[in-house]
Amino acid sequence: MTAGAGTTAATDVLVVGAGPAGLTAALQAHAHGATVRVVDRRAERIRPSRAMMLHARALEGLRPLGVTDELLDRADTAPEARIHLGRKVVVARLGRADLPDTAFPHLTLVRQADVEDVLWQALRKRGVAVDWGVEFRRLEPDPADGLLRVELQTDRGLEQHRCRFLAGCDGQSSTVRGVLGARWRGGPYPVEAVLADLELDGSLDPGLLHAAVGTAGLAFLFALGEGASWRMLATRPAAPQPGAHYGQLGPPVPTEEVVRLVRASGLEAAVREVRWSARVPLQHRIAGTFGSGTVFLAGDAAHAHSPAGGQGMNNGILDALGLGWRLGFAAQAGRQLPELLGSYGQERRLAARRVLALTHVIFFGEASPHPAARAVRSLLPLCAPLLPLVLRRRWLTSKGIRLLAQPFVRYRRSPISVDGTPRAGSWPRPGDRLPDGPATVDGRQVRLHGLTAVPGIHIFLERDAGPDVAAAVTSADARQAPLLHVHRLASHPGSGLVAVRPDGHIGFRCAAADVRQLRDWLRLVGAVGD
Repeated sequence: MTAGAGTTAATDVLVVGAGPAGLTAALQAHAHGATVRVVDRRAERIRPSRAMMLHARALEGLRPLGVTDELLDRADTAPEARIHLGRKVVVARLGRADLPDTAFPHLTLVRQADVEDVLWQALRKRGVAVDWGVEFRRLEPDPADGLLRVELQTDRGLEQHRCRFLAGCDGQSSTVRGVLGARWRGGPYPVEAVLADLELDGSLDPGLLHAAVGTAGLAFLFALGEGASWRMLATRPAAPQPGAHYGQLGPPVPTEEVVRLVRASGLEAAVREVRWSARVPLQHRIAGTFGSGTVFLAGDAAHAHSPAGGQGMNNGILDALGLGWRLGFAAQAGRQLPELLGSYGQERRLAARRVLALTHVIFFGEASPHPAARAVRSLLPLCAPLLPLVLRRRWLTSKGIRLLAQPFVRYRRSPISVDGTPRAGSWPRPGDRLPDGPATVDGRQVRLHGLTAVPGIHIFLERDAGPDVAAAVTSADARQAPLLHVHRLASHPGSGLVAVRPDGHIGFRCAAADVRQLRDWLRLVGAVGD
């Protein structure tokens, strides 16, 4: 280290990057027992939004952290869209869908800047520091105590911070990923995104989402502009860009090019003023590993998506929710937890591969310059008379909204997904998401997700399960006893139990309330001692 470098008190977790993934990881780790610090090389906290959408899975995971009400207050949860197919305009109501197993059965349009602000405010209320203008430089393990010695660049010079774990949430050009030596597999897209905040003249219905389909690609207008009434997202062909900062906001786009994109979209609008614009080079990549030892990657540092389907911010939040509780439990365990920490990368890397495949397919149809994709888009106006009939079928809209919420993500092969003996076939398999549903607890009618809406592990006892389980899981050697919640479901016949992880996935199930098997699983994840 450089002479004169400052030394801070050690924390359990240092989070590098204060975007949605980093802020969520910090909140989740803190909620599950870790001391946390967040640093970001940006000098200013506020920045223009790139993402505009949250899906049900992300909202479900954020609910125990106490931030969803504020997020929904800032969001449009009943969006209406106008789909422009040549001269034909089709109305699409994208509000409440037929999704009975979630408290968030809707598309949620919300600015990334609002998401970051809500998460930052929540951290501040909890006394968690977020330090701006602080850049991660390098790290090395300290052989004396096993901690990480991290070098940070601040406006006062070099600083040394000591921590148990480091979460790299520092974007697609991640310094942490480079230090980790993780390969960055994938490549650039032959198109780039153009973002702009606009004032428009014309006959567009105000306050709605407008999508225009053209042979060159799709153009979207959101009523979520940060410096103007409208935010535009459009795509255009891009030449190879050596050294491009993929996924980051690039230089402004000339006004005449923004005007051309709006005109080419076929939207019945004319640009009156461009308040702000930026080009965003796009790529599809995934890190070769999401973690090694005590250093982990999450969000854009671990995977890069196209904007198709609004998956990038959501996937980063889901990474962070899965990583944060593990770091909190590991920090409190006082022993090595290789299955718990190793399972993060196993679970989330496979999930990221599946989401990347989904966005790749959607983006090919939306924006690819390939002749086949252009030909399909050129035929869409011919289908305009049929589209209203399709959209009236509510189940089809619901299936689309459900697909964007990643129902295909499950962790059945994870080392912390355990089936007890005998197997409880009446519950989803370990590794699957816990669906929401009605239940009766202490004579009250509740929803399962309402019971799990506080941090920690939730253990559901079926109606006839033995009375000794609650005492066993909250005994003196339960290091995380305040984070172990036991609920007896009078509405669910049987004598078994199921344990739900802090990220909403089932970790353990058994058709008998076997305390020994349950404690073995709790020990596996660091919730009880040896």
